[in-house]
Amino acid sequence: MSSWTWKAGVAGAAVLAATVYAFAQMAPGHSGMHGQMQDSMHGRMHDQMRGSMQGGHGMHGGMGQHGMMGQRAAGEPTMPGQDAFGAIQEVVQILEADPKTDWSKVNIAALREHLIDMNEVTLHAVANQRPLENGVEIDVTGQGRTLAAIKRMVPAHVRELDKLGWNAKTDNLPDGVKLVVTSTDPARVTRLKALGFMGIMVQGGHHQPHHLMIAKGEFHAH
Repeated sequence: MSSWTWKAGVAGAAVLAATVYAFAQMAPGHSGMHGQMQDSMHGRMHDQMRGSMQGGHGMHGGMGQHGMMGQRAAGEPTMPGQDAFGAIQEVVQILEADPKTDWSKVNIAALREHLIDMNEVTLHAVANQRPLENGVEIDVTGQGRTLAAIKRMVPAHVRELDKLGWNAKTDNLPDGVKLVVTSTDPARVTRLKALGFMGIMVQGGHHQPHHLMIAKGEFHAH
C-alpha cells in the first residue's frame, strides 16, 4: 500500500469519526454542548410560559403578554404614594369609565376638601373619652383647620350612627364638639368603649359611596 493511500485512509477514518460524534452530539437527551444549549433554551421558554400562566396573563387568563405590558410594566410600583391622592385617583377613574358622567357637575375640589377634613379629624383632633354606664362621652377638640373639620364631620356622622341603631348626639364646645353615644345593650356598650372615637367614626359603609357623590356634585361634603 502506498504512503498516499495509507494517509488517505487515516484521514477518511478521522472524518467519519468526527461526523459520528457530531450526530451523537445532536441526538436528543445527549449531555454535550449542543444538547445543553437546547435544554437551556427549552428551559427558559418553559419558565417564561409558566410564569405568564401563573401570573394570570397567559392565553387562558384572558390577557396576553402585550396586554399586560400595556397596562403596567414589570417592576412598576402600584401604590399611589398618598392615601388622599389614591382615593381621588380611584374616583376619577370611575367617572372617566362611566359614559353617563355629567362633567358639568363634577367637583373634584370638593372631594379634596372633604379628604383634608378626614385627615385632620383622624390625625390631629384630640379625643378625650369618658366612660358612661350606658356608653361613652368624648370631647373632640382642635384648633384652626382641625376645628373646622371636627365641626363638619362629627355632627354629620351622628345621622349614620342613628341608622346603625346607636343612640348618638353632639353638643358644641368652644374648641370642638362633645360626642355622646349610648346603648341599652350591655354588649354594645362594651364594644363602644373598646371602639373609642375613631372606631365609632368608621362605623357604617357610607364613606366610599359618599366620596363618589361629592365628586359627582350630588352631595355636599360634611
